[in-house]
Amino acid sequence: MRKGFSLIEIMIVIIILGLLASLVMPNLIGQSEEAKKKLVCIQMQSIADALKTFKLQNGTYPTTEEGLEALIKNPDPDKYKSFPANGFLDTKSAPLDPWKHPYIYVNNGGEFDLISLGADGKEGGDGENADISYMKNCKR
Repeated sequence: MRKGFSLIEIMIVIIILGLLASLVMPNLIGQSEEAKKKLVCIQMQSIADALKTFKLQNGTYPTTEEGLEALIKNPDPDKYKSFPANGFLDTKSAPLDPWKHPYIYVNNGGEFDLISLGADGKEGGDGENADISYMKNCKR
C-alpha cells in the first residue's frame, strides 16, 4: 500500500506547473497596464460629462486655475449661481488616474482637455509612461 508521492512525481508536477506558467504569464503581463489605459479614458469621459453639465448650468467651463475641484465644490458662488448642492461628481476630492496621480485639467477657452501623465507621473514618455490626452486619445 502506497501512502505518498515520490520525489520524482512531485518534481514532475512542479515542472509541468512551471511550463504552464511560462506559457500563460507573458499573455497576462502587460494586460494590467492596457486595462489602466482603458480605465483612464472611461474616467476621463465621466469627468468630461460632468464638465459639460457644469457648462450647461453655468454658461462656461471652470477656469484652469479652478480645476476639477470646481466640479465638487463651488469655487465662486457669485459667479456660478446654478451649482448643485452635491456638486457635479460623486466624490469628495478630485479624481485620480489609475496610477494615483491627479488629472490635469486645461481650459482652452471654449474647449477643455484632460491629461493623465501615465505611470511615471511625468510629462512625455513611452509605453505605460506615455501621457494620455482626452482630446487626442479618448474623445468619442
